Formats: sequence, C-alpha cells, structure tokens
Amino acid sequence: MSGKKPPLVADRGYSKSAKPAQKPVKKQKRSRAAPKRRASRNPLVRLFSGLFGWIARLVWRIGWRIGAFVAILVGLAVIYFAATLPPVTDLLDARTRGSVTLLDRDGQVFAWRGDQFGGQISATTIAPVLKNAVIATEDKRFYRHFGVSPRGVAGAIAINLREGRGPLSGNGGSTITQQTAKLLCLGNPYDPKQWKSEADYESDCRRTTLVRKVKEAVYAMAMELRYSKDDILTIYLNRAYLGAGARGFEAAAQRYFGKSANQVNAAESAMLAGLLKAPSTYAPTANLQRAQDRANLIIGLMQDQRYLTREQADAARANPAQLSEAAAARAGGYFADWVMESGPSFLTRDTTEDVIIHSTFDPRLQRSAEEALKYVFDTKIKDGSKAQAAIIVMSSDGAVRAMVGGRATNVSGAFNRATQALRQTGSAFKPFVYAAALDLGFTPNATVVDEPITINVPGSGPYTPSNYDHQFRGRVTLTQALTHSLNIPAIRVSESVGRENVRKIAAEFGLNSDLAAGPALALGASESTLLEMTGAYAGILNGGRTVKPYGLIDLRLQGEDTPMIGQEGGMGERVISEGAARSLTYMMYNVIENGTGQRARLQGRQAAGKTGTTSAARDAWFIGFTADYVTGVWMGYDDNTPLSGTTGGGLPAEIWHEVMTRVQDGLPATPLPMDIPTAVAPQQAPNSTTGPAQGGSDPVERVLRDVLNNLFGKR
Repeated sequence: MSGKKPPLVADRGYSKSAKPAQKPVKKQKRSRAAPKRRASRNPLVRLFSGLFGWIARLVWRIGWRIGAFVAILVGLAVIYFAATLPPVTDLLDARTRGSVTLLDRDGQVFAWRGDQFGGQISATTIAPVLKNAVIATEDKRFYRHFGVSPRGVAGAIAINLREGRGPLSGNGGSTITQQTAKLLCLGNPYDPKQWKSEADYESDCRRTTLVRKVKEAVYAMAMELRYSKDDILTIYLNRAYLGAGARGFEAAAQRYFGKSANQVNAAESAMLAGLLKAPSTYAPTANLQRAQDRANLIIGLMQDQRYLTREQADAARANPAQLSEAAAARAGGYFADWVMESGPSFLTRDTTEDVIIHSTFDPRLQRSAEEALKYVFDTKIKDGSKAQAAIIVMSSDGAVRAMVGGRATNVSGAFNRATQALRQTGSAFKPFVYAAALDLGFTPNATVVDEPITINVPGSGPYTPSNYDHQFRGRVTLTQALTHSLNIPAIRVSESVGRENVRKIAAEFGLNSDLAAGPALALGASESTLLEMTGAYAGILNGGRTVKPYGLIDLRLQGEDTPMIGQEGGMGERVISEGAARSLTYMMYNVIENGTGQRARLQGRQAAGKTGTTSAARDAWFIGFTADYVTGVWMGYDDNTPLSGTTGGGLPAEIWHEVMTRVQDGLPATPLPMDIPTAVAPQQAPNSTTGPAQGGSDPVERVLRDVLNNLFGKR
C-alpha cells in the first residue's frame, strides 16, 4: 500500500553478529602538507631564524641574477672569440722560427736543428691507432664534451689536494680543446718586440692561474662553437711539442722513427702519445727505456678503452718502438753545430724558413772516431780523469767528414774543442818550418847541426833552447831532425830560412791565429785550433795547396731544387811546390815508421804524421794522414792542467791509430804521394850542408845557396 513505510532491511556487508551502526563522528579534513612545526616561543630564536631566512632569500634573488648575467657575458665572449677565430689551416704551423735538416755526404738525414715541422696532417689522415692513442691518453671524453669537462676538472682538483698540492697545481683536468687553446696562447700571437724570446712567450702561455683557466675555458668553448671536433684535434696534432725540436706528430714520427705519422704502428703511436705529458723527459732520444715504459702505460689505457684488443696490446708490448738509425745514432752533434755556424745566421741559427743543408758528413767515419775515442779512454785512462780530447777527420781537399769536440759525443750546443779551443801546437808546427826549407830547394837529406845555440831576442834577452831529452846529436839530416822531433835543428832551420818565410807558409796553409814573432815560433809557441791544424796538414797531402776546411756543400729551402748557397771551402792557391810537399810527406812518413809517432803505425798501410807536445805537457797532439784521409787528434785539460806522463807520441798517437784503423777498414792500401830520396846518406858540398843541386850557374841562386848553407852549419 502506498501509505505504508517500507520494511527495514540490514545493510549489506555486515555479519549477522555486527552491532547496529552508530552515527559516524564527523572527521576533520587533514592537510596534505606536512604539519608545521610549532613556532618557538623564544623570541631570540625567532629573530635569528627569520634573519637567516631573509638572507637566504636575498642571496637567491641576487645570485640567480648574477649567474644569469655571468652566463650572458660568457656566452657573448664565446660568440666573440668564435667570430674572430681564423680558418683551421692558418693555425697549423705558427712557428716564428724555421728548421734546418742536415744531410750527410750521401743525402741521408743525420741531424736536425730548430723547430722541425713535418708538414700538415689532419685527424683524418694520421694513422687511426695514433689518433686513438692521443684521445685515450689526453681526453677520453673528447667527442662528448663542449670544450670543458667539469668532471675532469673536479677529479684533477681532488687528485691535487690529495697529493698535497694546490688545486691548480699538477693535474689540470684540461680537455684536448683547452690544451689546444693554450697552444694557441688564447689567440695572442708572438710579438718579438714584446718578448725577449719565443721560449719566454711560450712559457708565459703555459702559466696556470685561476684567471687564465677561466679565459682558457671560454676560448675552448669558442673553438667548439667555431670548429668541428676533428678540426680541433687537427690543430692539436700539428702544434703539440714532442721533444727534440719536433713540432707536431708528423715531425715527431719522422724524427724518431723515420716514417710518416700515417704509417706508425700501435707501439710507436703509444710512444708518441706518451710524449705529451713531458716531451723532454720521455723523448726516446734522451732515454729509450723510459720512453718505452711510458708507452706501455699508454697501451694499457688504449686496451682499457677498447681501442686495442688484448692480443693487439700484448703484441705492442712484446715489440716496443725502436728509434730509426739516424735518430738512434744522434750523430754529428759537434759537426752539425759547426756547419750551422758556418752559414749565414738568417738561413741557419735564426732562420724563419725550413732549410735543407747538404754536408760533407760521413756517419761511418763519425762512428769510427767516437768508438776509437771511447776505446782508448775506457782501456788506457784511469777512471775519473777529466782529460778531454778532440778529433777531426777530413779529405785532402778540406771536406770535413767527422768531428768529435769532446768526450761527451751526443751533444748539441756544447763547447767544441775541435773548432773553438785555441791551444799551443808544440812540435806539430815543425813540418811548416821544414816546408819552407824544402820549398827553397833543400832536400830531406840536407844536414843541420844539433848542438847548443843561444839567440839574443831583443827585449827578452838570450834564448837558449834544448831538445826534449836534453841530448845533442851533432850533424843530422832534416829527415832525422823531424823524425825525432829535435828542437835545436828546427830553430836553426827556421832562423836560416827566415822566420817571416815560415810564418808566411804557415799562414797560407791556414793557420790564421797570431803566430809567434821570436825564435820559439819553430817549436809551436803559437796557438791554433785542431780544425786549422788538420786543414794545414791536408794541404801537405794534396801536394802543397792551401786548404779551407768546409762542411757545407749546398743550402736550399725545403721544396726548392736550386741551392741558395754553394760550397765555401776546398783547395786554393799553391803554397809550396808539389816536389817540396812530396819530400815533406816522406819526412813525416819516417816520423811514424822510425820516430816519435811509432804508436800510430798502421799495419800494411803507409801513413805520415807528426807528434806535438807543448810546454809542461799541457797539450798533446798527433796529426797525420794516409793517401785517403787526414786525421787530427788533440788531448789536454780544459783548465790547462799538465797531462801526466802523456806526450803527442803517446795517447794521442794511439787514439789516431784506433781512429784510422777503423776509418781505413775496407779501403785499398794506397801508397802515399811522396818522393823517397835516392841516397839516404847526405852528399857532401863544399863548405856547406847538402842542399839544392850544385850544378846551377845562376849567380843569384849561388849566392842564396851559399848564405843558406853557411847558416845551416858546416860539416
């Protein structure tokens, strides 16, 4: 029925035992936010908390505005630098100095000077394994960052602090892009007016300060905006300094391995990449083992970063990189320095071009000289001796083939005792005295008296020389006098033919130093260099013509075929007659065969030479020649300390023997160009020594002959 109420029915979901539902209590709405802490009732706490909150809000409001402003400034700076950056090709070779490549007599490279640039290479043309080695070593995230690696900087700072250094000292965390920015000196070119030298400029560019690091980061980001990653890597590969004067990986590959950077293998690539940390320290020419150890570390990095498989890494370690023959020899340091000095400075020492010099240098003869010197000092001189020695080997026309300027042979820029040391020549000067007599017509069998003599020297008083052994032999031939290096006969001959004549002949043979004016001239009281003396003896070998020692054959710019400079040196005008030179050669041959130079004698080969020992044995010389080469040896102390028990016929003659034995190895035994007198015993001439042929009827000749014969002494 419509008016009735519906029956009561229990709610679903309640069990039969459930109590009737009570009226629900109205719950308060709970806020989703965490309940606020009850404010402190302490007014002081409330004051400070409010103050700190206000400061924090103020810092935030100012900070984000400053940050935004700085970001805008950095962005503008990046855009500005990016707009001013030149094309990549303009940045690959920015040297202000050029390089000099020296070739030996056969046209092979044996030395380098200046900043060597091997030519432009790119990240796409070098050997892929070399590219990978550089990235693995210097910046493994190179292709993933924007020029700066915050993670790398943070890691570097942590390492520096952990090792007790300043945050910017030691590891810098620089990316390859940042390193390239530093190589470019942040776009500031070298100005010779501002900097004392290019080295000072580069040193300043490498300085690490907070301000420079910020500039470096900005410049790096600009490079990332302007160039591609491979462009940046190309600049880096061409400009990085890799030791031994090599700028860029192409120059370094050529310098150390004699091959292009696109031909190097894994071991060579690792060694080159390892140089980036410390080029001078890890240069293989300085210490090959240290360079190989560093390369093994790089090989491990390449393996860890999956640039090399385990098999490839093991193979690279098992076959470490080796220097090329030219790099390993490090030959001709003294010779190269001398040749550089012989050319004009604007094409050698201060060149801004890349120059090629073809020289007279012979690597085989250089090794012979160095090995001989080392052998004698190792076997015949006590340990710790400070004695020095110098050696020169040249051809008879003055072409210098080898040069040793001191016991330390692998040097550059060192004091060269062969060319720079002026020392008294001693008895090594005597051949020029006898050259004057022979050129006047006397023969090797002419005689001279070996007996006491006193000469009054104006301004100095009486001069009474003696022989080395203080003995007198009476009448001797000129050959005997030279063979036994007798002093008194040499002075008698010099006084007889005239000191000025002796000085003139010595000077024309190339002894350019001031020659003594008194009678001691004949005993080598004057000073000379080993180079001059060896060149003068070369004049005797070549038949009596003056010789100017030379090492430069021609000089040209790289890529050019026409030389800018040709040979400067060689044989010049005649000094003495060819007959006199051949007679003098015979007399010097006897020095080695029967006289003071017997320790220099060569087995089965004719040689001529002369010993020389100065006052108090401060200098000892031996200079001599075969038909093929002239070699000069000097020995002494840099501070003029006397040599103990050493004369020219001792250790210098032994060094000469060791050098020439090696130099002549494999060459045919060619006879010396000498005239042997038909009669060994002197012929008697009335009231004179045996001299020129007596049959001449020229009255002038007879008068001259009589004067000379009377001055030489009577039988």
